[in-house]
Amino acid sequence: MTATAMMAIETLPGSHFPLGATVSPTGTNFAVASGAADGMILCLFDRAGAETQIPMRDYDAGVWHAFVPGVTAGQAYGYRATGPYAPARGVRCNPAKLLLDPYARALSGTVAFGPAVLGYSAGNQDAPSDADSAASVPRSLVVAGEPVRRLDRANWIHSYADTVIYEVHVKGFTMRHPGIPAELRGTFAGLGHEAAIAHLVDLGVTAVELLPVHESIPEAFLVQRGLTNYWGYNTIGYFAPSQAYSAAVRAGHPHGQVTEFKAMVDALHAAGIEVLLDVVFNHTAEGNDLGPTLCYRGLDNPAYYRLDGSDPRHYIDTTGCGNSLNAGDPVTLQLIMDSLRYWLTDMHVDGFRFDLAPALARQEGEFEMRSAFFDLVSQDPVVSRAKLIAEPWDVGQMDSYDLGRFPPVWREWNGKYRDTMRDFWRSHPVGLGQFAARFCGSSDMYARARRRPTASVNLITVHDGFTLHDLVSYDAKHNEANGEANHDGTDDNRSWNCGAEGPTDERLLPGQRDHLVRLVAARHWPAGFHQAADRVAPGAPGVAPQPVPGRRRSGRAALVYPGGHRDDRCQLVRPERPGDRALPGRIRRPRPGRRRHVVARRRLPGPGERLVGSAGIRPACHQARGGLAGRDRHL
Repeated sequence: MTATAMMAIETLPGSHFPLGATVSPTGTNFAVASGAADGMILCLFDRAGAETQIPMRDYDAGVWHAFVPGVTAGQAYGYRATGPYAPARGVRCNPAKLLLDPYARALSGTVAFGPAVLGYSAGNQDAPSDADSAASVPRSLVVAGEPVRRLDRANWIHSYADTVIYEVHVKGFTMRHPGIPAELRGTFAGLGHEAAIAHLVDLGVTAVELLPVHESIPEAFLVQRGLTNYWGYNTIGYFAPSQAYSAAVRAGHPHGQVTEFKAMVDALHAAGIEVLLDVVFNHTAEGNDLGPTLCYRGLDNPAYYRLDGSDPRHYIDTTGCGNSLNAGDPVTLQLIMDSLRYWLTDMHVDGFRFDLAPALARQEGEFEMRSAFFDLVSQDPVVSRAKLIAEPWDVGQMDSYDLGRFPPVWREWNGKYRDTMRDFWRSHPVGLGQFAARFCGSSDMYARARRRPTASVNLITVHDGFTLHDLVSYDAKHNEANGEANHDGTDDNRSWNCGAEGPTDERLLPGQRDHLVRLVAARHWPAGFHQAADRVAPGAPGVAPQPVPGRRRSGRAALVYPGGHRDDRCQLVRPERPGDRALPGRIRRPRPGRRRHVVARRRLPGPGERLVGSAGIRPACHQARGGLAGRDRHL
């Protein structure tokens, strides 16, 4: 337990803008938004963990603020909010809980799950817990700002028609790369290493899309099982790069993840590669009403979360993760927009992929293209110019599937392209009109709104679900290792095992599977994430870290939860067969072809794309069950 002292440290009023901790030559300004609290305490921690509490006496425009002379970069801090604890009214202030700064640029430490991090008392959820959580939660860190640099983005920015997106898990991609020094593997520095960048350049990708790099924590039930949320879709800090991916933090520099991330971005830009972030603004790591109180819940629960109007104790959940951020509240909207702008201007990224994006447009419950969030994005001079990609579905609503309904400035993961092409390559009959519409840019979804073919981000496999190799090796998912009796993850994988489930010693099957993988890799280049349009299909191409070479996940088709230091879920693996070694070469070919063939990069739908009819068509390899066809044998 750390020592705590309420100190009469001399402070100045400071400013309510900007939010967060802002360093100046004489001290630091602290500002945190909360309309629910009737008081706010700033908590400073020394290196031994001793806590000094400073009441914040100034309040303006919904923001508590104070300027503390002498505080510099590296200072650990947090907040305690005093005020009503009334779950029946949706308010959950509890000064016993140390809270993270929503605008913290870096965090240190992690969560120790237990009764101390819960805002309510054991046995009575309507009564506040008096257990102090300071010893069980991370600290926010003061980070000094740097002058905003003027960047010549023309050196690495590509048009959507020329963009090839490669989905990357920072740790997984670098953890076993033989060319990356051991001390840098699994980190931002590893991804910025020349060996990693050379591989990306060799594949011909123009943009990396990083799976979540915001500070996140695993769900409590996973920790109890000795597992973790490997992908990181459980954000707690929207301004803070993950300390888990920092070689500098490993080496003892507590806020080194910030400069390390910037250096990685600079290295990728120097190679002509854009950096996109997968962002999770649909929910936070605090979970449902029984979850921990770490930040947003304790500061201003009604402002940050959508509450059930019939019982504000509970949250509206359109994400399947226990809560939904309240994108209809000005406080939350400002948080989201400030975060996006910060990553673009200070951290120099080039765009975003929005996880479960419809959740951001539900300020009144239904998906609304004229929502406040979309309006703010469209008129923001910084954010509107970035690459913006939506995952156009969320969970459990009548209108959860919103493909084709996003504003013109957005691009969308095209799930219909994925399903049609998977059926095509596993030799299931596909309607001619459906196939043509997907293969030629999905004009049936986009042309009426005068959106271009590049509104579609064409995909076949992503981080969720099967890898490309597993797509031709399994008929059903095998998520037993996740400890949920194989109930987690979708059963709609549209895969084909080529006659035997999983690994097999049957002489012909491995070659047949490799052949199908190469077919898809060559035809829909590259084999992976936004399983890209090939040299013919219009749309924004992309790829996952799968074809490098023959990545396998043993039939797992859901978010994977490896425990300890196992990093075999999303990374380079040792080639198993000559077909594996040849796969990267198959992937390199089509990008120059796309550039030569203008039809693959056209900006408008073609006149022959409005095909109708239901006649079934199959690929030339539909004889695969009895032997592959003609020229395809040589791919």
